[in-house]
Amino acid sequence: MADTNELIMPSSSHIALLPSSGMGHLTPFLRLAHLLASCNVKVTFITPEPTVSLAESQILSHFFSAFPQICQEKLHLLPLDNFSASSEDDPFYHHIEVIRQSSRLLSSLLCSVSPPLSALVTDMSLTAAVVPITEALKIPNFIFFTSSAKMLTLFVSFHTLAGSKANANSYEMDYIKIPTLEPIPRSWIPPSLLQDTNNLLKTYIIENGKSMTKSDGILVNTLESIEQSSLLALNGGKVIEGLPLVTAIGLLPPLYFEDHQPLAWLDDQPAGSVVYVSFGSRTAITREQLRELGNGLVGSGCGFVWVVKDKKVDREDGKELVNVIGDELMERVKEKGMVVKHWVNQESILKHPAVGGFLSHCGWNSVTEAMWHGVHVLAWPQHGDQKINADLVERIGLGTWEKSWSWGGGEIVMREQIAEKIKEVMGNKLLRSQAMRIREEARNGIELGRGSKKGLTELIKMLKKERS
Repeated sequence: MADTNELIMPSSSHIALLPSSGMGHLTPFLRLAHLLASCNVKVTFITPEPTVSLAESQILSHFFSAFPQICQEKLHLLPLDNFSASSEDDPFYHHIEVIRQSSRLLSSLLCSVSPPLSALVTDMSLTAAVVPITEALKIPNFIFFTSSAKMLTLFVSFHTLAGSKANANSYEMDYIKIPTLEPIPRSWIPPSLLQDTNNLLKTYIIENGKSMTKSDGILVNTLESIEQSSLLALNGGKVIEGLPLVTAIGLLPPLYFEDHQPLAWLDDQPAGSVVYVSFGSRTAITREQLRELGNGLVGSGCGFVWVVKDKKVDREDGKELVNVIGDELMERVKEKGMVVKHWVNQESILKHPAVGGFLSHCGWNSVTEAMWHGVHVLAWPQHGDQKINADLVERIGLGTWEKSWSWGGGEIVMREQIAEKIKEVMGNKLLRSQAMRIREEARNGIELGRGSKKGLTELIKMLKKERS
């Protein structure tokens, strides 16, 4: 990354980081930890144990081996009390609840580290549980929001939109209106948030959104240039009153220990000819849709690397690949592509010159990694914040979003549609050039003192202010 000499902090600065459940939350925390450590900050990384996935355990092991200067403290999770899981709740939500209920152990942990902490950076999903603890200890608490600034506008204001009579009309119609920003269609919002009754996701967003006003600042892994309107609205007091400063600290660069040899098959493929297909670390797709997708990839005529996920949690994903996609499709995919059924290093694949497109669910990490490597995206959102992210992908010219394709296990998208859309996107030279423009903007931003370098400077200023 760029020279960080001007960002050096006093050696007494000590920041702890507390991530939440899942690779989507862990990965940006690891990158931020390394960025801070490179600026002479003593970093303590708190790891909730056990993790919910094998991928998290493995990357943590690699991380602490690669960066021994970063201290690890383990938050040993307690047995879960008074938790009633419903059919919609997945293991990751369950694990977040375990971390939240175990957060009462944080007080002694935070007081025991040396030297005393300058600040704690807390995952967005743990805000309501952790902020009261750091308030009592008089430790500044910065929230790391691991999605886009646009999603943050909904996250922090949702409790007012859902509960205010003044917003009842927009809440019940086809859109949700956030002050000074374009309305968000209801179809982009997870259905569970719009139900009359409470559920785990809705409760989390309401509680954590309210509590963010009590934090000392909010950090977002994004570029000011692509989310200027959302950032201005958040920091102008237009979205919600009392919100602390929201700082864009992206794009966070990948870490060198993540950059290992990708799949050797890619080395034999022509430049820009391969589409990479992945729906993230926690999206399980139905067997029927997987087989339509596989046949669509074959029918597109493009080379592909396809990451198949049959279960949300990799510890439970024991089925052989052939049992998931079938013998016939298994033979067909060998002709044009490569299929894997395990966690892969996405950064290494996206940076490979053979990769020319990305069929993605538009999880925020995947979007930022596509920006960093200049790979254009065919968006197929599946749940959560992903439709809001897909809209941003299309707006900035990073890719295209086929809005007629269902999400969350709805109507099956047929192989012919998939094949046609992949051919169209892979042959689109304009999308490719726009993706490369965004790549240069992201990387030049670091070199020129914008992007993550500017955001880190702002964070360090805030920390110095808190210490004075």
